[in-house]
Amino acid sequence: MSRLSRAIKRHERTATSLVPQRQSIRKEWTLMGIAEISTNNSARPAVELSMSAQTMYDKCVTLARNLWWTWQPDVINLFRDLDPIRWRQLDHNPVALLAEMTPERLEARVAELALQSRINQAYRRLKEYLAERPLWARTNAGVLGSKPVAYFSLEYGVHESVPIYSGGLGVLSGDHCKSASDLGVPLVAIGLFYDQGYFKQHLTVDGWQEEEYIDVDVTKLPLDLVTDAEGKPLIITLETRTSRLLAKVWQMRVGRVNIYLLDTDVDGNSPEDRELTSRLYGGDNRTRIRQELVAGVGGVRVLRALGIKPGVYHLNEGHSAFAVLEVIREKMMDDGLSFEEAFREVRQCTVFTTHTPVPAGHDRFDAGLVEEHLGPLRDALGISHETLMGLGRVEPSRMDEPFCMTVLALKCSRKANAVSALHGRVTRQMWSPLFSWRVEDEVPIGHITNGVHIPSWLAWQMKLLYDRYFPDRWFERMGEPEVWQAIYNVDPGELWETHLTLKNQLLAFVRRRVSRQCRRRNEPDEVIEAARTILDPNILTIGFARRFATYKRAPLILHDIDRLARIVNDPQRPVQFIFSGKAHPRDTAGKEFIKAIANLRHDPRFAKRIVFIEDYDINVCRHMIQGVDVWLNTPRRPLEASGTSGQKAVLNGALHFSVLDGWWAEAYDGSNGFAIGHGATHRSEQVQDARDAESLYHVLETQVIPEFYDQDADGLPRRWVLRMMNSISSLAWRFSSHRMVADYVRLAYLPAACGTSAEMPR
Repeated sequence: MSRLSRAIKRHERTATSLVPQRQSIRKEWTLMGIAEISTNNSARPAVELSMSAQTMYDKCVTLARNLWWTWQPDVINLFRDLDPIRWRQLDHNPVALLAEMTPERLEARVAELALQSRINQAYRRLKEYLAERPLWARTNAGVLGSKPVAYFSLEYGVHESVPIYSGGLGVLSGDHCKSASDLGVPLVAIGLFYDQGYFKQHLTVDGWQEEEYIDVDVTKLPLDLVTDAEGKPLIITLETRTSRLLAKVWQMRVGRVNIYLLDTDVDGNSPEDRELTSRLYGGDNRTRIRQELVAGVGGVRVLRALGIKPGVYHLNEGHSAFAVLEVIREKMMDDGLSFEEAFREVRQCTVFTTHTPVPAGHDRFDAGLVEEHLGPLRDALGISHETLMGLGRVEPSRMDEPFCMTVLALKCSRKANAVSALHGRVTRQMWSPLFSWRVEDEVPIGHITNGVHIPSWLAWQMKLLYDRYFPDRWFERMGEPEVWQAIYNVDPGELWETHLTLKNQLLAFVRRRVSRQCRRRNEPDEVIEAARTILDPNILTIGFARRFATYKRAPLILHDIDRLARIVNDPQRPVQFIFSGKAHPRDTAGKEFIKAIANLRHDPRFAKRIVFIEDYDINVCRHMIQGVDVWLNTPRRPLEASGTSGQKAVLNGALHFSVLDGWWAEAYDGSNGFAIGHGATHRSEQVQDARDAESLYHVLETQVIPEFYDQDADGLPRRWVLRMMNSISSLAWRFSSHRMVADYVRLAYLPAACGTSAEMPR
């Protein structure tokens, strides 16, 4: 189906599907005493607009088109106040919201709610933010001011309204860009624009995951088409042995950072190639290598066309490793270097981050695909097919070994890192054959543990609490451990009440989503009504939400189903669970995991104690990490590279309860959360699963539940709140993306850009 046909169907579907949804939300807001705002978009009157109306509208558009607003609670609340009903229906998308409003309507709404000063203040703050270079960057980023970092990633999770991400890797990339913006690190990002994004998830009555791809209306996104010097759309051309690929470029602003997204929906491409960038992680190996050619080689050509001369190339995963070959070609062309000379120079300024701890997770392509897509570039590099294939092989002369993108990235990088300390060990062991002349401990792969962007994930209620007790301007010093020690100054009762407020908001959200799921499946009225009262705010609430890959072991809690039933239905100390997450469309085992959990709603023992939220995204994640009491994580050690969802939960007072894997292996100190197991790994997966399940139940029954329900006469669980404080004070600063990006600057970017004043080789 063509994009035009899909667009027509999308608009038809939207027009009908929003009617019952809008009626439901209208009823809810009416009960809350909030008047509905008309969204009738009549034609503008043929009179000149007042300057105030047009100016106010333009300021709002400017705010909406820079995703800086996504981590500014006051600006988020401002957009929400313009039309609360449509704000929710439009996935919190201010560009789409403003597209439905004329300047006159906006002016009337602004006057009604006295929003003018708030708009002016937000607009002024954005302008000031963009104009200044923070002290941190001036002091620490040095030479990067003239030689910026070019950051390559195949997905970016900045906000739910821009659905070009699937999960943790994309959210990590988004947080990396946000922190680079806040710190003032000169960085430009490269990726792909997926006009269908990742799939929408729906569960059938029997719990089976179904996928739906919906076209994204680019006119309703904060994207601008990049043009050339003549004002025409910038078109990037890529030659393969069998075709010519064209790509246009979109610009997305994230604070001070620009993200450039390549899109192959261009006249002149074949129908197949116009669909090439439609879906994230869709298609076969041929689709994947073509996407990676566009992202890598095409991304470097975008930078050249824009006159951007990076001092550092950062490959976030191996997906974009073809970029280094194009940079080598440019060096050869510009400076008259041989391939070997250009290779050495480019290697010195390239940084590579790997996130995948299992061999099967790394992209590999056969020789035919590589020659078809890299052949013209290989000709320009003046190297043989065997030399090119050797760059992607652990053993270059082994003809049956496929081309691995991670091997190419490792061979072409000055600095390479894993994303946690334990992952660093696993990665050095995995790739030690590539460095056979070194002992394993000397394999040149370090680690920089992932972090999260605190302003994006911290609930504004919790921020208000911190503002009252933390040092002045603490938000500018969130990477300093001393700042977070102020959590012990917070009144325990006030911290607990703030948490309960967020918990109640989460449960209200869950009830809305679950009842909507039931309505979509045409379930009986009594089932829908029961969904509106599901879960109890007084009960210990545990959240589990992430990609449903099998190694993450979502059903580990179901290992002894009768024991679980006794735990959740304890008359004095009950427990309830909220699950969410997607399985890859081709991951049948992951879908079975979802089915097993979702179908517990049909078991009377769990009907009111375990729920599954469909269509996990940033919005669902935000609600869950801000409102649960405990965040559960059960990967099969050591297969969790890092994991960041638990870091987000910690910021908001939730306690992390996890296998000692990824970031938790270096974070748990005995008083700042709970641990499953002792960090041991059994040779047998079945034995390890059984052992971890037993530890999970034991810690839950003997530590988590008793401590949560050990409350004083005022209903305050003092030991629990102290553990919350220990968690926040020891973890929030350490696992922030500000700390992470600062580490990249100090340990990777400055050395790669020749910006260090002293450095000795190992």
